[in-house]
Amino acid sequence: MSQISLITTGGTIASRLAADGRDVVASVSGADLRETLQDPLEGIGLTIDEFCNVGSYAIDLPLAFGLAKRIAEHLADPACGGVVVTHGTDTMEESAWMADLLVASDKPVVFTGAQRSADEPDTDGPRNIAAAIRIAASPAARGLGVVIAFEQDFHAARDVTKTHTSRVDTFRSGEHGKLGEVDGERVLVQRKPLLRKAYSAERVETDVELIKMVMGASDRAIRFAASSGAKAIVLEGFGRGNATPAVTRAVEELAETGIPVIVTSRCPEGRVKPIYGNGGGKDLERAGVIFAGDLTGIKARILASVLLGLGLDREEIRAEFELLGG
Repeated sequence: MSQISLITTGGTIASRLAADGRDVVASVSGADLRETLQDPLEGIGLTIDEFCNVGSYAIDLPLAFGLAKRIAEHLADPACGGVVVTHGTDTMEESAWMADLLVASDKPVVFTGAQRSADEPDTDGPRNIAAAIRIAASPAARGLGVVIAFEQDFHAARDVTKTHTSRVDTFRSGEHGKLGEVDGERVLVQRKPLLRKAYSAERVETDVELIKMVMGASDRAIRFAASSGAKAIVLEGFGRGNATPAVTRAVEELAETGIPVIVTSRCPEGRVKPIYGNGGGKDLERAGVIFAGDLTGIKARILASVLLGLGLDREEIRAEFELLGG
């Protein structure tokens, strides 16, 4: 019998309407989640670990780091064949990516959740959990890294993002596409991710800011972030990785401080590349910024937090982004 560890953290999948009838809150236990499963999952044993019970909007970097460490502890047990994590959808992609960066085991790790709370008659939670357990128990899923499973599809943690506020098929991997799907009892893997690396970190840096470029953006946010203690700044730029003239000038001045500035694109698909002058990506390159390939700003921030936690300097961080940014 395959033994799977189910780690619960709260989120919509573990939420129901409070007694006052006003708010939906995370309150369903891991044992209660298990009881909702309609799929008998024959041949698969399940153990429950209630890590926390909160909405994922309340999860921060230290808690996500602790979750990654808890996953690794379960996988270190020879009896454990894989891990499923139930998690709120708001920050699921961040926790999953952090775990992918920190968990070295090739045993399957599957994050899942729900868009409809546990007390809704058409809740999507039970079927998502059942599919995630099947993936975690499948030999085909070994070596894929951490994945997110929703609506029968599963996606690489590096590539996936939440695309819709309420639809049950919210998770997509854009131009990269899903890794595979669950069809009844079958787990079908259609591609395998190559841009992966596991780091052995004892902490993560929490003071990493993410700033998004908009038309006419001033330098106020980036200068404040730098002056108030940010250890790195992720700049979600225009197009290929450009910024407003004011922000570009600020980045040029910040180059002397040694604070890493990492550039991604606010576009949902494509890679950043220094092409444009007169205040664009070429000037940012000359100022020493790190271009993050096709990583989103959200994923670049998680990677920066891990690399800074390892004590890497700016040039070492640049090398890691070149490796994982694609």
